[in-house]
Amino acid sequence: MRTNDSATASVPIAGARARLGIWLAALGVLIYSFTLPGTEFGLEGLDPYLIGIGRAAAASVLAAIALLSVRARFPHGRQWAALAVAAAGVVFGFPMLSTLALDRGASSAHSAVVVGLLPAATAVLGVLRAGERPSRAFWLASAAGAACVTGFALIRGAGRFSAADLLLFGALLSAAAGYAEGGRLARDMPGWRVISWALVLSAPITVPVTGWLLATTHPHWTGHAVLGFGYVTAFSAYLGFFAWYEGLARAGIARASQVQLAQPVMTLAWSWLLLGERVDAVTVLAAAGVLVCVALTQRTRVRRSPAAGAANAASGTGMAAPGMRTMDGRASFDGDQRGAFHGRQADRS
Repeated sequence: MRTNDSATASVPIAGARARLGIWLAALGVLIYSFTLPGTEFGLEGLDPYLIGIGRAAAASVLAAIALLSVRARFPHGRQWAALAVAAAGVVFGFPMLSTLALDRGASSAHSAVVVGLLPAATAVLGVLRAGERPSRAFWLASAAGAACVTGFALIRGAGRFSAADLLLFGALLSAAAGYAEGGRLARDMPGWRVISWALVLSAPITVPVTGWLLATTHPHWTGHAVLGFGYVTAFSAYLGFFAWYEGLARAGIARASQVQLAQPVMTLAWSWLLLGERVDAVTVLAAAGVLVCVALTQRTRVRRSPAAGAANAASGTGMAAPGMRTMDGRASFDGDQRGAFHGRQADRS
């Protein structure tokens, strides 16, 4: 009876953790929704490479201070490989490629629509990394979302992809990989440490390259340039991940990624309010199509692979894989939460 009572009591606790995770993920998305307009501000006086690499170099200083202040343990074993993947995606890939796309002529609103497929891309990588087996409906919805983005890019490019579109697609895949891998790693250590170590791991490259760019690109530190660079450094490259990675770990990659549905809509609003960009009917329709398709992917990822189920059975948890649904259709995120709990206990001990 005592075991049953304990299991029953854990349900509201797990639910509370998941709800907090959703709110943390929402805070991260709010922060990220200003990234493209902030980058546009920075481009008014700074070289795109300086923005893309320099923000990580400056953020690595904040990360080093944070890690030293708590005497954080060094990562170990496979954590280094996971950090390298996360860094490749969110420290180098997305910042550099998205900044170059904006510099090549893509507007913030246009970029928001293309990057609006990010939740679906994150979901694809998340299910593959979690050993899940997506349904046919999932793949159909993902393909429809990709078709919306592809059609939008072709309409805007007069029947062909522009260089900016290709850069945005690369940024999209980079961010998805960094989100999925960082979210998994945040089950073993606090989310803020994941991004901190990723930035510090990248510092031997980002810091000297930034120094060279400062000396050779002749930056003009206008008011907008300072504001934009400061924002993408402190918030987009660092503080936003405190909330985002923690949200992914607490609520699960599958559930928390739903919050990203609001990001392209918010970015469209900020692009209009802050940059005065025109948001026409084609852009709105494309954004709406992507939102619908991504929403469908979130509701169709319900099966797990036999290997994942066997692993859970062997471990004695008897639970569905992270972010999955049980056979009776109820959402189950206990795998993520239990992993996050034990990982944090080990990390803090």
